[in-house]
Amino acid sequence: MLVKDMTFKEGHEFKIRIKPNDSCSSFAINIGHDSENIALHFNPRFEAGSIVCNSLSGGCWGDEQCDGVLPFSCGEECKFYINFNSQQFYIKLPDGSMMNFPNRLGDVKYKFFDVSGDARIVGIKIK
Repeated sequence: MLVKDMTFKEGHEFKIRIKPNDSCSSFAINIGHDSENIALHFNPRFEAGSIVCNSLSGGCWGDEQCDGVLPFSCGEECKFYINFNSQQFYIKLPDGSMMNFPNRLGDVKYKFFDVSGDARIVGIKIK
């Protein structure tokens, strides 16, 4: 699913409910300006049992940041809450734990949102 004209600003909370397929190997949530400039690439990888985050600037990937904890499972609906400011993204995982990722693009407003991989969106809310 691709959304090009949503407005996600500093101070807003982005809530997304996703259901990974039963045989999901990975999925990704991307937030940024467009497909070449992604501030947050949030990529749970079930086979590796980890979450990889990265950014894409002008089509060039940055350094991956890996978190070795995956507190949700294939086939089970999960909720993520994402907040950000010009410095950091704050991601609340389904078990209530938090992870951070630097806002490498440094902006306070993004309009591009994309979910790819072996999962479907159940719901999205920005408030």
